[in-house]
Amino acid sequence: MITEKKIESTICNLFKKAVIELPEDVKVSLQDAYKKEDNRIGRINLKAILKNIEMAEKHQIPLCQDTGLPIVFVKLGNIKVENLYEGIRKGVVKATKEIPLRPNVVDPLTRKNTGTNTGKGIPQVDIELVDDDLIKFTVFPKGFGSENNNALKMALPGEGVEGIKSFVVDTVIAAGGKPCPPIIVGVGVGGSSDSAMKLAKEALLKRVGDRHEDERIALIEEDILGQINDSGIGPMGLGGKTTALDVKIQVADTHTAGLPIGVCIQCWAGRHAHAILKP
Repeated sequence: MITEKKIESTICNLFKKAVIELPEDVKVSLQDAYKKEDNRIGRINLKAILKNIEMAEKHQIPLCQDTGLPIVFVKLGNIKVENLYEGIRKGVVKATKEIPLRPNVVDPLTRKNTGTNTGKGIPQVDIELVDDDLIKFTVFPKGFGSENNNALKMALPGEGVEGIKSFVVDTVIAAGGKPCPPIIVGVGVGGSSDSAMKLAKEALLKRVGDRHEDERIALIEEDILGQINDSGIGPMGLGGKTTALDVKIQVADTHTAGLPIGVCIQCWAGRHAHAILKP
Protein backbone atom coordinates (compact mmCIF):
# COMPACT_ATOMS: atom_id res chain seq x y z
CA MET A 1 0.00 0.00 0.00
CA ILE A 2 1.27 3.45 -0.96
CA THR A 3 0.03 5.69 1.84
CA GLU A 4 -1.42 9.18 1.55
CA LYS A 5 1.45 10.47 3.70
CA LYS A 6 4.01 8.94 1.34
CA ILE A 7 2.32 10.57 -1.64
CA GLU A 8 2.24 13.93 0.15
CA SER A 9 5.98 13.87 0.93
CA THR A 10 6.86 12.62 -2.57
CA ILE A 11 4.90 15.39 -4.29
CA CYS A 12 6.39 18.06 -2.02
CA ASN A 13 9.94 16.84 -2.68
CA LEU A 14 9.33 16.65 -6.42
CA PHE A 15 8.10 20.23 -6.57
CA LYS A 16 11.15 21.36 -4.62
CA LYS A 17 13.45 19.60 -7.08
CA ALA A 18 11.53 20.85 -10.12
CA VAL A 19 11.45 24.55 -9.25
CA ILE A 20 15.09 24.68 -8.11
CA GLU A 21 17.03 22.31 -10.41
CA LEU A 22 16.58 22.16 -14.17
CA PRO A 23 16.84 18.73 -15.81
CA GLU A 24 20.36 18.10 -17.10
CA ASP A 25 19.27 17.95 -20.75
CA VAL A 26 17.79 21.46 -20.53
CA LYS A 27 20.92 22.85 -18.85
CA VAL A 28 23.23 21.29 -21.43
CA SER A 29 21.08 22.66 -24.25
CA LEU A 30 21.28 26.19 -22.80
CA GLN A 31 25.05 25.88 -22.37
CA ASP A 32 25.40 24.76 -25.99
CA ALA A 33 23.26 27.68 -27.13
CA TYR A 34 25.56 30.09 -25.27
CA LYS A 35 28.66 28.59 -26.94
CA LYS A 36 27.13 28.91 -30.41
CA GLU A 37 25.56 32.36 -30.01
CA ASP A 38 27.38 35.16 -31.86
CA ASN A 39 24.83 37.90 -31.20
CA ARG A 40 26.19 40.07 -28.37
CA ILE A 41 22.81 40.71 -26.72
CA GLY A 42 21.88 37.06 -27.17
CA ARG A 43 25.07 35.99 -25.37
CA ILE A 44 24.42 38.42 -22.52
CA ASN A 45 20.92 37.01 -22.01
CA LEU A 46 22.04 33.39 -22.16
CA LYS A 47 24.86 34.12 -19.71
CA ALA A 48 22.34 35.68 -17.32
CA ILE A 49 20.11 32.59 -17.61
CA LEU A 50 23.01 30.25 -16.86
CA LYS A 51 24.03 32.37 -13.86
CA ASN A 52 20.43 32.28 -12.65
CA ILE A 53 20.46 28.47 -12.82
CA GLU A 54 23.74 28.34 -10.88
CA MET A 55 22.50 30.68 -8.14
CA ALA A 56 19.19 28.83 -7.74
CA GLU A 57 21.01 25.56 -7.10
CA LYS A 58 23.62 27.15 -4.86
CA HIS A 59 21.09 28.90 -2.61
CA GLN A 60 18.30 26.29 -3.03
CA ILE A 61 15.74 28.85 -4.15
CA PRO A 62 13.30 28.71 -7.10
CA LEU A 63 14.68 29.50 -10.56
CA CYS A 64 11.83 31.89 -11.30
CA GLN A 65 9.37 33.96 -9.28
CA ASP A 66 6.55 32.30 -11.25
CA THR A 67 6.61 28.83 -9.70
CA GLY A 68 3.77 27.85 -12.01
CA LEU A 69 0.41 26.13 -11.95
CA PRO A 70 0.75 22.70 -10.26
CA ILE A 71 0.26 19.97 -12.86
CA VAL A 72 0.86 16.32 -11.97
CA PHE A 73 0.98 13.40 -14.40
CA VAL A 74 0.36 10.01 -12.79
CA LYS A 75 1.02 6.57 -14.25
CA LEU A 76 -0.97 4.23 -12.01
CA GLY A 77 -0.22 0.51 -12.05
CA ASN A 78 -1.55 -2.57 -10.29
CA ILE A 79 -0.97 -1.42 -6.73
CA LYS A 80 -3.04 -0.21 -3.80
CA VAL A 81 -2.95 3.53 -3.19
CA GLU A 82 -4.51 5.43 -0.30
CA ASN A 83 -6.34 8.70 -1.09
CA LEU A 84 -4.36 9.47 -4.24
CA TYR A 85 -5.77 12.91 -5.05
CA GLU A 86 -5.79 14.04 -1.42
CA GLY A 87 -2.15 13.01 -1.04
CA ILE A 88 -1.24 15.03 -4.14
CA ARG A 89 -3.25 18.04 -2.94
CA LYS A 90 -1.63 17.99 0.50
CA GLY A 91 1.80 17.67 -1.15
CA VAL A 92 1.16 20.86 -3.13
CA VAL A 93 0.00 22.70 0.02
CA LYS A 94 3.11 21.51 1.88
CA ALA A 95 5.39 22.55 -1.00
CA THR A 96 3.77 25.98 -1.18
CA LYS A 97 4.50 26.58 2.50
CA GLU A 98 7.93 24.98 2.83
CA ILE A 99 9.85 25.73 -0.41
CA PRO A 100 8.05 28.21 -0.70
CA LEU A 101 6.07 28.34 -3.94
CA ARG A 102 4.40 31.60 -4.94
CA PRO A 103 0.64 31.24 -4.40
CA ASN A 104 -0.62 31.46 -7.98
CA VAL A 105 -4.04 29.80 -7.91
CA VAL A 106 -7.06 32.11 -8.06
CA ASP A 107 -10.78 31.95 -8.82
CA PRO A 108 -11.03 32.71 -12.57
CA LEU A 109 -13.84 35.25 -12.08
CA THR A 110 -13.29 36.92 -8.71
CA ARG A 111 -9.47 36.48 -8.88
CA LYS A 112 -9.48 35.61 -5.16
CA ASN A 113 -6.27 33.74 -4.28
CA THR A 114 -6.57 30.51 -2.32
CA GLY A 115 -3.07 31.00 -0.89
CA THR A 116 -2.26 27.28 -1.13
CA ASN A 117 -1.88 26.64 -4.89
CA THR A 118 -4.95 24.41 -4.66
CA GLY A 119 -8.56 25.07 -5.60
CA LYS A 120 -11.37 23.82 -7.83
CA GLY A 121 -9.72 21.34 -10.21
CA ILE A 122 -6.24 22.33 -9.04
CA PRO A 123 -3.76 20.70 -8.72
CA GLN A 124 -4.42 19.50 -12.24
CA VAL A 125 -3.94 15.73 -12.17
CA ASP A 126 -3.79 13.49 -15.23
CA ILE A 127 -3.98 9.73 -14.59
CA GLU A 128 -2.87 7.06 -17.06
CA LEU A 129 -3.41 3.39 -16.21
CA VAL A 130 -0.38 1.17 -16.84
CA ASP A 131 0.15 -2.57 -16.56
CA ASP A 132 2.96 -2.55 -13.99
CA ASP A 133 3.37 -2.79 -10.22
CA LEU A 134 4.21 0.84 -9.56
CA ILE A 135 3.01 4.41 -9.51
CA LYS A 136 4.96 7.15 -11.26
CA PHE A 137 4.53 10.85 -10.49
CA THR A 138 5.75 13.61 -12.80
CA VAL A 139 5.30 17.16 -11.53
CA PHE A 140 5.20 19.95 -14.07
CA PRO A 141 4.99 23.46 -12.57
CA LYS A 142 3.83 25.40 -15.63
CA GLY A 143 4.51 29.14 -15.72
CA PHE A 144 1.93 31.29 -17.45
CA GLY A 145 4.26 33.67 -19.25
CA SER A 146 4.65 30.80 -21.69
CA GLU A 147 1.25 29.14 -21.16
CA ASN A 148 -0.53 32.32 -22.25
CA ASN A 149 1.01 31.89 -25.71
CA ASN A 150 -0.37 28.40 -26.38
CA ALA A 151 -2.64 27.89 -29.38
CA LEU A 152 -5.04 25.37 -30.90
CA LYS A 153 -6.13 25.01 -34.52
CA MET A 154 -8.79 22.64 -35.78
CA ALA A 155 -7.20 22.40 -39.20
CA LEU A 156 -8.70 20.70 -42.21
CA PRO A 157 -7.11 17.43 -43.38
CA GLY A 158 -6.04 19.02 -46.65
CA GLU A 159 -3.67 21.39 -44.83
CA GLY A 160 -1.44 18.40 -44.12
CA VAL A 161 2.16 18.50 -42.91
CA GLU A 162 2.83 21.96 -44.32
CA GLY A 163 -0.21 23.29 -42.49
CA ILE A 164 1.12 21.84 -39.23
CA LYS A 165 4.52 23.45 -39.75
CA SER A 166 3.06 26.84 -40.67
CA PHE A 167 0.73 26.94 -37.67
CA VAL A 168 3.49 26.08 -35.18
CA VAL A 169 5.97 28.57 -36.62
CA ASP A 170 3.33 31.33 -36.86
CA THR A 171 2.34 30.71 -33.23
CA VAL A 172 5.94 31.05 -32.03
CA ILE A 173 6.57 34.19 -34.10
CA ALA A 174 3.37 35.77 -32.76
CA ALA A 175 4.56 35.00 -29.21
CA GLY A 176 7.91 36.74 -29.82
CA GLY A 177 9.74 37.42 -26.57
CA LYS A 178 6.71 37.02 -24.28
CA PRO A 179 7.34 33.38 -23.28
CA CYS A 180 10.98 34.10 -22.28
CA PRO A 181 12.94 32.34 -25.03
CA PRO A 182 14.83 30.19 -25.68
CA ILE A 183 11.66 28.10 -25.52
CA ILE A 184 10.78 24.45 -25.89
CA VAL A 185 7.81 23.85 -28.18
CA GLY A 186 5.41 20.97 -27.61
CA VAL A 187 3.14 20.03 -30.50
CA GLY A 188 0.15 17.68 -30.34
CA VAL A 189 -1.32 16.41 -33.59
CA GLY A 190 -4.50 14.36 -33.79
CA GLY A 191 -7.12 13.19 -31.34
CA SER A 192 -9.74 15.79 -30.49
CA SER A 193 -9.35 19.45 -29.56
CA ASP A 194 -8.64 18.77 -25.89
CA SER A 195 -6.40 15.75 -26.45
CA ALA A 196 -4.29 17.65 -29.01
CA MET A 197 -3.43 20.20 -26.31
CA LYS A 198 -2.75 17.43 -23.79
CA LEU A 199 -0.40 15.73 -26.27
CA ALA A 200 1.40 19.04 -26.76
CA LYS A 201 1.90 19.45 -23.02
CA GLU A 202 3.10 15.88 -22.57
CA ALA A 203 5.59 16.41 -25.41
CA LEU A 204 7.38 18.99 -23.23
CA LEU A 205 8.39 16.20 -20.83
CA LYS A 206 10.60 14.54 -23.45
CA ARG A 207 14.37 14.96 -23.35
CA VAL A 208 15.69 18.02 -25.15
CA GLY A 209 17.85 16.94 -28.07
CA ASP A 210 16.20 13.54 -28.59
CA ARG A 211 14.35 13.07 -31.88
CA HIS A 212 11.04 11.29 -32.33
CA GLU A 213 11.36 7.54 -32.93
CA ASP A 214 9.31 7.87 -36.13
CA GLU A 215 11.65 9.27 -38.77
CA ARG A 216 8.82 11.11 -40.57
CA ILE A 217 7.94 13.01 -37.41
CA ALA A 218 11.60 13.57 -36.50
CA LEU A 219 12.10 15.35 -39.83
CA ILE A 220 9.09 17.59 -39.16
CA GLU A 221 10.49 18.45 -35.71
CA GLU A 222 13.83 19.41 -37.23
CA ASP A 223 12.25 21.52 -39.97
CA ILE A 224 10.06 23.45 -37.54
CA LEU A 225 13.00 24.00 -35.16
CA GLY A 226 15.11 25.36 -38.01
CA GLN A 227 12.39 27.75 -39.14
CA ILE A 228 11.84 29.02 -35.59
CA ASN A 229 15.54 29.67 -35.03
CA ASP A 230 15.85 31.37 -38.41
CA SER A 231 13.31 33.93 -37.15
CA GLY A 232 16.03 35.71 -35.18
CA ILE A 233 13.75 36.34 -32.18
CA GLY A 234 16.55 35.03 -29.97
CA PRO A 235 17.00 34.81 -26.20
CA MET A 236 14.42 36.91 -24.35
CA GLY A 237 13.19 38.16 -27.73
CA LEU A 238 16.16 40.52 -28.14
CA GLY A 239 17.82 38.81 -31.10
CA GLY A 240 20.06 35.83 -31.64
CA LYS A 241 20.40 32.34 -33.08
CA THR A 242 18.48 30.40 -30.46
CA THR A 243 14.77 31.10 -30.17
CA ALA A 244 13.91 27.47 -29.39
CA LEU A 245 15.96 24.74 -27.76
CA ASP A 246 13.81 22.02 -29.28
CA VAL A 247 10.49 21.07 -30.86
CA LYS A 248 8.71 17.95 -29.63
CA ILE A 249 5.76 16.33 -31.40
CA GLN A 250 3.26 13.81 -30.02
CA VAL A 251 0.65 12.26 -32.31
CA ALA A 252 -2.61 10.36 -32.01
CA ASP A 253 -5.03 9.10 -34.62
CA THR A 254 -7.98 11.39 -35.31
CA HIS A 255 -11.30 11.69 -37.14
CA THR A 256 -11.32 11.46 -40.91
CA ALA A 257 -12.68 15.02 -41.15
CA GLY A 258 -10.16 16.75 -38.90
CA LEU A 259 -6.54 17.64 -38.18
CA PRO A 260 -6.31 19.09 -34.63
CA ILE A 261 -3.01 20.88 -33.92
CA GLY A 262 -2.10 21.96 -30.40
CA VAL A 263 0.93 24.07 -29.55
CA CYS A 264 2.19 24.31 -25.96
CA ILE A 265 5.12 26.63 -25.30
CA GLN A 266 7.56 26.25 -22.41
CA CYS A 267 9.95 29.02 -21.34
CA TRP A 268 13.68 28.33 -20.96
CA ALA A 269 13.03 27.00 -17.45
CA GLY A 270 11.79 23.60 -18.62
CA ARG A 271 11.00 22.40 -15.11
CA HIS A 272 9.76 18.92 -14.26
CA ALA A 273 10.71 16.07 -11.97
CA HIS A 274 9.54 12.50 -11.49
CA ALA A 275 9.59 9.66 -8.98
CA ILE A 276 8.53 6.01 -9.08
CA LEU A 277 7.05 4.33 -6.00
CA LYS A 278 6.62 0.57 -5.57
CA PRO A 279 4.99 -1.42 -2.76
